[in-house]
Amino acid sequence: MYLERQVSEMARTKRKVNPLHQPDTAQKTAQPEQRIYHAAGYARLSMEDSGRPGADTIESQKELVRKYIEAQPDMEFTAMHCDNGHTGTSFSRPGFDSLMQDVKDGKIDCIVVKDLSRFGRNYREAGNYIERIFPFMGVRFVALTDNFDTLHAERSGDGYIVPLKNMLNEMYSRDMSKKVGTALREKQKRGELVGAAWAAYGYRRCADDPHRIEPDEETAPVVREIFHMRVQGMGYNKIARELNRRGIPAPSRYHYLKGDTKCARYAGVVWQPQVTSQILSSEVYLGHMVQGRWRRSVFQEKRFHAASGQDLVIVRNTHEPLVDENTFRTVQEMAARQKAAYQEGLKKNDGLQKKANILRKLVFCAECGKTMAYKGKVWDNGKKKLCYYSYVCPSHERDTGSCHVKSIREDTLLEMLWELLKKQTDLAEKLGVEAAEIRSSAEWAAENAEAERECSNARKNLERLRMLYDSLYPMYADEKALTEQEYTQMKQDYRMRIRQAEKTLETMEEKKRARAVRIEENPWLKSCAAFQKETGVTEEMAHALISRIEVHADKSISVSFRWEDEFRKLVEALEKEGGCTS
Repeated sequence: MYLERQVSEMARTKRKVNPLHQPDTAQKTAQPEQRIYHAAGYARLSMEDSGRPGADTIESQKELVRKYIEAQPDMEFTAMHCDNGHTGTSFSRPGFDSLMQDVKDGKIDCIVVKDLSRFGRNYREAGNYIERIFPFMGVRFVALTDNFDTLHAERSGDGYIVPLKNMLNEMYSRDMSKKVGTALREKQKRGELVGAAWAAYGYRRCADDPHRIEPDEETAPVVREIFHMRVQGMGYNKIARELNRRGIPAPSRYHYLKGDTKCARYAGVVWQPQVTSQILSSEVYLGHMVQGRWRRSVFQEKRFHAASGQDLVIVRNTHEPLVDENTFRTVQEMAARQKAAYQEGLKKNDGLQKKANILRKLVFCAECGKTMAYKGKVWDNGKKKLCYYSYVCPSHERDTGSCHVKSIREDTLLEMLWELLKKQTDLAEKLGVEAAEIRSSAEWAAENAEAERECSNARKNLERLRMLYDSLYPMYADEKALTEQEYTQMKQDYRMRIRQAEKTLETMEEKKRARAVRIEENPWLKSCAAFQKETGVTEEMAHALISRIEVHADKSISVSFRWEDEFRKLVEALEKEGGCTS
């Protein structure tokens, strides 16, 4: 192509210029080649700003940022990422995560925001991104209203001159959080319902005052029935099963069915013993407003339980009670007796040595899928005392008819696991020897060298295309060697060719890495090698090699191993290279 040859020729000419030559002062000084940045915008609307008069909107931020990018000759708009309703003090935001993923994927090398506070109000994390991460990744950062651009920003020994501004943003967030928390606390002391998504089960918000509650004609009878069943001697588990048998929706499912929430995870929720226990212990059913068990910080966006009784706000006689004092007191006395009996029962296990659960979060019931509980037991017939630990199915323990898997002793399970894991480590040792022989062969070295040559040629081709692409704008704008139509057409063509070259190089390098990983750095091989000297199952060994253990009703087990795919890849690679003969 004539134009491509012209671009290439001019690029070669430029490289041959003597750097010591001093141009005539009458001649026009050569302009440096202009880089084109692939820019993405980022917009954020914080929780504290939402709905505030005069506050930013997502749309206004997007419009401002986009117009700026499109007006810059050295920027090309790529994408817009947004976080609506996310606090600036945390960088765990979906929009920000997608923005950083584009950076990692090489899709963008410039980020534009309205101001530093939209980017983030945690000065430590914001400063870390601006001062360290973005420069390391070659990303230009622009904050419009702060007149800050890392391409032109002044730097000191400590970096860019922005830490003070970020610190002020964090101080603002702290102050805002404190003010919001104080205002909510005052409303709670007045007996107003604040912060909750909906009223306590059995109640609803008053139509004329959403900060007050009144009995819900649909759920109030259920609450009274729960207290009645408890007084009759039914336990929390039995009450929950009875409510489920009757088809009465659990609290969260009730609100889902009413349309109070659209969260799909509430659709199948059933009554649990914990829920009935919470209802039976809450003074809200005596007519008292109880708040403060859970508090949320606008600044840190963290939810935590009240640490002491003084954090609990109880305002008496704010609404109609659903149970009388005598009933409520009877239920609390029953709970106290049950707790005391439980504590007394624990004494039976005196002498049981405390042990760490080395299979924590690995053992599951094969039938109901629940995590099996780790429990110690003392067996004493008066003549002999035996202490041991077992993994117990919680479903079977609550209701023997709901699940047929009962338990399995820890020592039995560990013996079965060791037999399986020993086979794994022995096999890994054998395959490791074969892999080492292949790595030391001349054929392996020659193939690696050929793969590296191919990657090197692909990198050179990519660099050449990028150089030619960068030379287009000066040829069009400064030297007038290209018409606007030629410039536009060639720009699109080179972009396409660059993307293809990048994809080709990525494929080659991934193929090279995959070959090395399969044999030289195989994760399964490396994991097993670390435990070849073990004489029994250890916690580190179990969690490194096993992902899931399922216990069946006949006390047999099914084990899912980690690195199964990597094991198959290694075997396939060895077979391809002439190994795995036995």
